[in-house]
Amino acid sequence: MRSPTRKPWGCAFNEFVTVNAHSRSGWTNPVSGLMLLTLVGMMGCEVATKEEVATKEQAAAQEQVAIKTEVVTKGVATTPDAANKIEAEKETGTPDNAASTLTSTDDQTIVSSSIVTGLESLTVPDLRQRLADGELTAVAITRFFLDRIIAMNNLGPRLNAIIQTNPDAIAIAQELDRRFAATGPTGPLHGIPVVLKDNIDTGDAMETTAGSLALLGHRATNDAFLTARLRAAGAVILAKANMSEWANFRSNDSSSGWSSVAGQTRNPHVLDRNTCGSSSGSAVAVAAGLSPLAVGTETDGSIVCPAGINGVVGIKPTVGTVSRRGIIPISHTQDTAGPMAKTVLGAAMLLEALVGYDPRDRGARRFPTPVNFMPDTQTLDLNGTRIGVLRSFFGSGKYPGVERIFTSTIETLTDLGAEIIDPVRIDSTSTLRDAEFAVMKFEFKAGIAEYLGEHGNPNNLATLADLIAFNNANATSVMPLFGQNVFTESEAMAGLSDPAYQTALEGSALLVRRAFSEAFSEHDLDVLIAPVNAPAWKTDWVHGDRFQLSSSSLAAISGNPSVVVPAGYISSLPVNIAFIGPAFSEPVLIQVAYAFEQTTRAFQPPRFLPTLETEQ
Repeated sequence: MRSPTRKPWGCAFNEFVTVNAHSRSGWTNPVSGLMLLTLVGMMGCEVATKEEVATKEQAAAQEQVAIKTEVVTKGVATTPDAANKIEAEKETGTPDNAASTLTSTDDQTIVSSSIVTGLESLTVPDLRQRLADGELTAVAITRFFLDRIIAMNNLGPRLNAIIQTNPDAIAIAQELDRRFAATGPTGPLHGIPVVLKDNIDTGDAMETTAGSLALLGHRATNDAFLTARLRAAGAVILAKANMSEWANFRSNDSSSGWSSVAGQTRNPHVLDRNTCGSSSGSAVAVAAGLSPLAVGTETDGSIVCPAGINGVVGIKPTVGTVSRRGIIPISHTQDTAGPMAKTVLGAAMLLEALVGYDPRDRGARRFPTPVNFMPDTQTLDLNGTRIGVLRSFFGSGKYPGVERIFTSTIETLTDLGAEIIDPVRIDSTSTLRDAEFAVMKFEFKAGIAEYLGEHGNPNNLATLADLIAFNNANATSVMPLFGQNVFTESEAMAGLSDPAYQTALEGSALLVRRAFSEAFSEHDLDVLIAPVNAPAWKTDWVHGDRFQLSSSSLAAISGNPSVVVPAGYISSLPVNIAFIGPAFSEPVLIQVAYAFEQTTRAFQPPRFLPTLETEQ
């Protein structure tokens, strides 16, 4: 495969993108209220291959300034010229009427949220209490976060974490305020904004694209099962988050957080660092205070890694307890959605809203008994809790800074009364990982055809083969950085009735579940702990992702839950710790994670540093 090299300013767009962008309707820019085109790239980057650079270097130098193009993130961005104008107006304090408009709903203009400030630092319980006390309204909170998205997502540090805002968000908040005045709160998330990853259906004006231009214009008729549960809980569906295109399942050379719809998501701690995993926009939205809550999805690591790299709390639930219906799939045996928040309490509140038995999900699972996910906030005592220290994971022992944080974590848990069993080994071999990947490729081919068919074959795409053909026909805009080898490998797989599929399942999921169960039984464990991540690497469009450490596979392949919490920092970059348990052990994991979080208070808000002076 050819290795791409980035040139400043400019994105290549083919005729398909231009025609579709001009024909679309319903996208309101929150800054100007104007209908904007939906184009590709991260704030104006042009990509050329290394071979092209050699022959075009002189021409590129002459044309560099002239290549600027309109670059928008759907529903929230503006052109570079307009963005620069608005930034200048903010600095001088003389914005015009159009520039001061944040969004428009039912002909009502929302102006700057200067009346309500600082909500990005409040926790979900804080927001709930202020709503209950009448100090805030759902409309005020929603307006604030829409304003915050404009200020931080496409202006300021330009995080590129949000693909589109919900044009109905203010109307939803207004209705919630009317209900509150009449009968009280609608549900446990009454008036709380939530951002959804862009592979989760919303039966509204927002699109569901999985970050791919192939699905540009695709609007689901119905809510995903989890989306409907969030609405019933009183949440305001605020926006869709940018993500790794096709959940990082198109190519082995992909850059996490990059999509052909919206470009590269940026790490709010250090902007040139990667955001990890496919739920990158969801994690950045929470870390940067664009929303108090977000939902991500994971097949292997795409909740826990972005939560760790961006320093927020993430929960990967027991697979099947959160419905996958209405989510663009990879693997029905490993996929799950899960919550992200700044605190364990916030994540637990969102998890309670998400969990629900859906008989139409082929892998649906019920909790054995009615369950309360909220931790006991009156005690941090872990006496009687047996915690195993996992030492067999990718990158174990290789990073002194991570090892220091891990050692400190063990000491903290010991001080809280936990009994530590160190080490516990559950081997993860290359053979097992190969089997897991084979399962994903089998299941993706079948699952994506099923999703497309259930949604009326959007853009006349019915199969994985159709997606591959689309990408080939539109390679300039869809594949400027990396190809689609994973797509083609998946397309080469037979159906789920093939014996090779069952062999792969037995060599991955069944094997890991058995090893996991044996380790917990042998040591009489309640919880396993392991680091989630090393410090974030620099985003690299030439070489792709540079994963240094990962402990996600055991919980991912087994389908067991994991709760990840900030534990420390290395040169301003977060490192999280994972609390992993057997199926349906979320209440135990949340209680232990809460005790750890409240004792360490490790979370730090991001500083939006441009870069680091020293390489990590």
